[in-house]
Amino acid sequence: MLKFIKHHMESIVGIEVFPLISFIIFFIFFITLFVWVALLRKDHINQLSNMPFEDNTDQNQAEV
Repeated sequence: MLKFIKHHMESIVGIEVFPLISFIIFFIFFITLFVWVALLRKDHINQLSNMPFEDNTDQNQAEV
């Protein structure tokens, strides 16, 4: 099975660039995500972490 796939992959011209492109996209995404999380303000993180504990009567009434 692997020989069958490998043979067809080798027959595609320029196939060696696709793993490099996918790695670059993967790397850029996670670096961007890391920078975004690192730059979040402390008060914003505290606000997001306290959201499950807040009592939103408007939201509870809308669901009923």
